[in-house]
Amino acid sequence: MLIDFSKIEEVRVPNFKGGEKELLKKAYADGRNCIMLDRLMPGASIGRHTHETNSEIMYIVSGTATFTVGDTVETVQAGQCHYCPKGGTHMLQNRGDEPLVFFAVVTEQ
Repeated sequence: MLIDFSKIEEVRVPNFKGGEKELLKKAYADGRNCIMLDRLMPGASIGRHTHETNSEIMYIVSGTATFTVGDTVETVQAGQCHYCPKGGTHMLQNRGDEPLVFFAVVTEQ
């Protein structure tokens, strides 16, 4: 199945999961999986949240992501991936000077 993000409308989501500013989101969802191509502008974030029933894989396309996992801060660069397993808690910030573009897959388990 082809998912063409160039044909999916970008949605602005303010204060996503309690974060700062807004998430710019293109998403395909089928009830069990959500496949997204998202952007965070400099200074924007996704608030701390727990994946109670699903896991999330986030591949950084461009920019630098700062993830907080528990008390640990992880810097993830373009070409690297962050994984949050079912039951895990994390938050994401764009502390850089350029937009953060990332591909994310959330799968219900």
